[in-house]
Amino acid sequence: MSTDDRTRVKDMMSTPLMTISPDATVTDAAKVMRENDISALVVTTTPRSIISSSDVLDAAADGLDPTDLRVSDVMTTDVETVTPDLYMEEVAAMMTTFGIKHLPVVDGDYVGMVSSTDVTTLLS
Repeated sequence: MSTDDRTRVKDMMSTPLMTISPDATVTDAAKVMRENDISALVVTTTPRSIISSSDVLDAAADGLDPTDLRVSDVMTTDVETVTPDLYMEEVAAMMTTFGIKHLPVVDGDYVGMVSSTDVTTLLS
């Protein structure tokens, strides 16, 4: 397979990118994810952050009240990112290496999200 035939992140990423404020409640984040049928949101912070459905689930399992809990209390900070021109094989390797399911796509600013579902879709 030539490099021209390989799939790049820009061909698979989800757009538009959904974001949420770090001051929003975890309930708000869960509602946005459900309404948009997605499992992660970029949190508008520096350094780059993300909240995933796993973070929401962990908070619930810990008995925390999602109506009082802020996104900033459970988000993952300093997240790995990828560029639109990266090959999907490299994305799969990153997800395996870092044990993650979502990678924000950055081209100067956020432009999309690529997930383990996108990798699975490509392979099926």
